[in-house]
Amino acid sequence: MDNQGGITVQRALELPGLRGGLPEVVACADRLGRTVRWVHAGEVPNIASLLKGGELLLTTGLGLGTRPAEQRAFVRRLADRGIAALVVELGPRFTRLPATIVETAKAAGLPLVQLHREVPFVAVTEEVHTEIVNGHYALLQRAEEVHRRCTEALLGGGGIPQVLRVLADFTANPVFLETADGQLLYAAGPGAGDAAADPLQVWEGLRGQRAAEPSATAVVVDVPGGGHGTGSVRARVVLAGVSAPLLPVHRMAAERTAGVLAVVLMQARQEEELAARGRGDFLTDLAEGRISAEDAPAQARVLGFRPGTGPLLPIVMRLSSDLGASGNWAVLARAVLEELSSVGVPVLLGVRPVEGRVPLLVSLRAESERAAVADRVAAALRAGVERAGLDRAGAPPAVVVGVPGSWAAASAGLRHAAETATAAHGLPARPWYDARRLDIDLLLWRLREHPDLAAFVDRAIGALRVHDANSRPPLLPTLETYLAHAGRKAETARELHLNRQTLYNRLARISELLGTDLDDPETVLSLSLALRARRHATPS
Repeated sequence: MDNQGGITVQRALELPGLRGGLPEVVACADRLGRTVRWVHAGEVPNIASLLKGGELLLTTGLGLGTRPAEQRAFVRRLADRGIAALVVELGPRFTRLPATIVETAKAAGLPLVQLHREVPFVAVTEEVHTEIVNGHYALLQRAEEVHRRCTEALLGGGGIPQVLRVLADFTANPVFLETADGQLLYAAGPGAGDAAADPLQVWEGLRGQRAAEPSATAVVVDVPGGGHGTGSVRARVVLAGVSAPLLPVHRMAAERTAGVLAVVLMQARQEEELAARGRGDFLTDLAEGRISAEDAPAQARVLGFRPGTGPLLPIVMRLSSDLGASGNWAVLARAVLEELSSVGVPVLLGVRPVEGRVPLLVSLRAESERAAVADRVAAALRAGVERAGLDRAGAPPAVVVGVPGSWAAASAGLRHAAETATAAHGLPARPWYDARRLDIDLLLWRLREHPDLAAFVDRAIGALRVHDANSRPPLLPTLETYLAHAGRKAETARELHLNRQTLYNRLARISELLGTDLDDPETVLSLSLALRARRHATPS
């Protein structure tokens, strides 16, 4: 079966009907991979006018003419018509095909076959047509399989990005979802193979190619439902043939995928969430090294980010784990983007629902702006979370600000900020955390499942934890505040609203329970680490 819904000339010759005629290929044996769309039998000289192209023509040669000029003209007209192959049954008209016919077929690039035995043309026609119909049915089955996988992806919570990746994997080509006016919403590439073209790198060039020669470069399928008219378009699925040839089965699969997407896009603001997810995927790929610093600026421009010449500031907000991938990320993306519009600097914002993260790159004019811009961005992020109604979903969001630098530095900065944002949950609330000051917390978080960490916490402050579970007042907050003020008792007493003597009594009790000297530097370091580690350590 041919991938385009017919069969090849080679396959037709292998079927019992033609094989029984002892076929001999006398011209263009290298072109037997041509697709046969239909079979036609006829003996009239002007038969080419009855054909549309792609046919396998069966004849005994009665219409070929007797003079060389007539024979050359007959073969050329068939070749010009684009038939798949010419099959001539030897017999009363020809015992062997004349050299004129063979040479003309070779020059025209038309596969020519002579049959040494008589075959019933009606049986050959029926046999080939059955094979073609079966081939079309097989293509329909393959397209329906894509539809089934897309539906399963949606029911499994994968969303539109997963649906587009199913289509990209099936076609081995990048797939895009764009708005009706041609703005990119989401780009997906096939998952297998290192040689696959990066979708965002393809996108800019693809738009120009589509304008010049659309049929050769892409399959474009409308996603209906964008308005009230009968022919309204909500979006378009664009399949780019850059890694593998585009076949009719791919269009069939794209049409079924578009039908699935039409249902999903009926939900409000899905396009906004998709665009935000696409930016989140880009920022994550940059952080994890899948996009190079050289390619990143051009791909960021495709996503609408045009920074100045100054450094880039990586920022990551992590929401409560209670929100999860099912949260209203469309509302969040819209609210945060609206809040960020007043910050006054170029910002590229994405969402990563699975990890519960909102990564950003912010363009600074100078490194000295870091603190001021971080204040404004963090305030905008918190305001967006509140407007989206997500501030009540568990713990408050943690905003971590990385180190400004180049595109190369942004990769490591985003990765560091993302990890640190996870480690920052449970720390005392702040407008934003400086990633450079949380390296110890990040290290402890990475060790969170190691049994030695839980054992260390238990050895260092276990006695205080037992005390606080059974007695009042609790002593852990006193120790934590005392160490946060570097052992300055006056400041500790003020923050805890205690008089000096009460504080001294509590500190003495802490020393007694722990059997340690709170003025010893090694003890202070150990207790500080234990207090931080208790937020991350898995109980033993």
